Amino acid sequence: MTRRAVARGIGHYLPERIVPNSEFESFLDTSDEWIRTRSGIERRHFAAEGQSTSDLATEAARAALEHAELDVGDIDGIIVATSTPDLTFPSVGTMVQSKLGMTHGFAFDVQAVCAGFIYALGTANALIVAGQAERLLVIGAETFSRIMDWQDRSTCVLFGDGAGALVLEAATGDGTNADRGILATDLHSDGRYREMLYVDGGVSTTGTSGKLRMQGNLLFRQAVEKLTQTADAALAKIGLTGADVDWIVPHQANSRIIAGTAKKMNVPMDRVILTVQDHGNTSAASIPLALSVGVGDGRIKRGDLILSEAIGGGLAWGAVALRW
Repeated sequence: MTRRAVARGIGHYLPERIVPNSEFESFLDTSDEWIRTRSGIERRHFAAEGQSTSDLATEAARAALEHAELDVGDIDGIIVATSTPDLTFPSVGTMVQSKLGMTHGFAFDVQAVCAGFIYALGTANALIVAGQAERLLVIGAETFSRIMDWQDRSTCVLFGDGAGALVLEAATGDGTNADRGILATDLHSDGRYREMLYVDGGVSTTGTSGKLRMQGNLLFRQAVEKLTQTADAALAKIGLTGADVDWIVPHQANSRIIAGTAKKMNVPMDRVILTVQDHGNTSAASIPLALSVGVGDGRIKRGDLILSEAIGGGLAWGAVALRW
């Protein structure tokens, strides 16, 4: 028998404020058509004043626990993937722990920008497979609206706020690809590409949070290549290919990147969960948000093979193969 990290519940939360593309036309040289054509984005959600990343993460966690039919007392630990924490420290994870009323176990953050949820899944899988935890809350949560340069039309129209959460629990399988749970992970990073996507501030340099900076054209080319490679590598570890995948649930950065990656994997777009049009790029939150939408509307069903991949600042990228 093989110990697996199996999905038990999923949930998400989006702030109430919806920002359509047209709202940017009042202060930027841009248009709804320009944004849609280049990104596929039609609208996004922005957190309210005073609403923090931990607030979003906590609501998503509650939704996931409800879907899993579990109480916070059933959870051993919390892992939060975020690049927009409430404070430099303590972690968002411990803040979510407190807001849920959880006084046992552990909580911490993972920071790999848009690849954060993939890294968090890899970490959670390792903890569960090693027997260090039985059930974990894995959360991706961001308030990227707090680090936007509102004069940079090439970046500020792309991002949104939100959170998604997944409950993983230990279960035993036969050690085959038919097992439910995480079947393979593939993680990478290369710091030489830092200038392609970064924030120009930090505690030990400027003492400020800084603003997001991106070299979009260069990042686009790196993204399609590296996402395809990591997706194929994760599947190859278990002897599978894109033809075996029921659903690709990718990082929702740009519809053209998503379509380009799916094409290289020979997976039709009708087997891709696409939410970027409604949420924008929510960084580490985008994959669990899309997972939650796909499960909620009935497309993703028990036993489906899911492939998720993401790339973010660092550059950091990776993929996870998961049987739902």
